[in-house]
Amino acid sequence: MDTLWLVLSTGFGLGLSPWAPGTVGSLLGLPLAWWLLGRTRRVQLGLTAALLVAAMPVCHQAATALGTKDDGRIVLDEIVAFPVAVLGQATARHPAALAGAYVVYRGFDITKSAPVSQAEALPGGIGIVLDDAVAAAMTWLVMAAGLALWRRRRSV
Repeated sequence: MDTLWLVLSTGFGLGLSPWAPGTVGSLLGLPLAWWLLGRTRRVQLGLTAALLVAAMPVCHQAATALGTKDDGRIVLDEIVAFPVAVLGQATARHPAALAGAYVVYRGFDITKSAPVSQAEALPGGIGIVLDDAVAAAMTWLVMAAGLALWRRRRSV
């Protein structure tokens, strides 16, 4: 069973990248977010919440198997949290907007400033996943403001 947790938690091996495993592994969040943005907001929210909750025990089991709290090879948390960064923002389905959200998200996740670091301190799989969800929520705020300004500028 540990093998299944490890395969899922490493993003089917992308998290094993020798270079920036979190950034490489979380690339799987891009097609997931793009696909979710084509659904209703209710479906986006429901599926994203379900994925976040489901990722908690998987990431916890993988961390236990690897003998660390939040091993860098565990990227499922980044993958399932990224869609939070663009939830309900249909304009973000544009490749440039999605790429921008990804860069901002990775910045918040890598720097681990408060409140991301505070969420990470929570025990087990909750902290492993919640810090990425908080980084994505912070990204959502940046994206909402940026997309609103962009729409306003286009309408003038």
